[in-house]
Amino acid sequence: MMFLSPTRGSVALEEMVKILHDFVQEDQEASYKLVIGTDSHTTRRSTTLVTAVIIHRIGKGARFFYRKRTSRPLFDLRTRIYRETELSLELVELLNRSGMSDLTSQWPLEIHIDIGQQGETKVLIQEICGWVTSVGYEARIKPMSFGASSVADRFAE
Repeated sequence: MMFLSPTRGSVALEEMVKILHDFVQEDQEASYKLVIGTDSHTTRRSTTLVTAVIIHRIGKGARFFYRKRTSRPLFDLRTRIYRETELSLELVELLNRSGMSDLTSQWPLEIHIDIGQQGETKVLIQEICGWVTSVGYEARIKPMSFGASSVADRFAE
């Protein structure tokens, strides 16, 4: 499985995990937050889904990677939001199995969801956030969901 980094280019999952660990080792006194968020863009022909992995050194920068995939068009908003959330949660589990469990247990892990109090997605807040918190993670929605609504969104078109 490959991820893209604006500074490192294409990297394998194992290399990404090592880079994230190295970033934490550079400043062990700092506080960190792990963020995973997915956003999508649908056209008549397909839906592009982008999942971002961000490690934020609070007040001192961040590193991020993203993975892009294409599927059949997902026109239904509910279906698209569920798929975005599912991809974020799947990636957390994959990262935990790939050597990130020490970081995910030590630092806060947030799942950023591209929904908010404004617009059509507000009806999904309770059920999507309930899903994420029921599996043990913090859910963040707009305007606090930068992992999905800014980072992943930037690469989804």
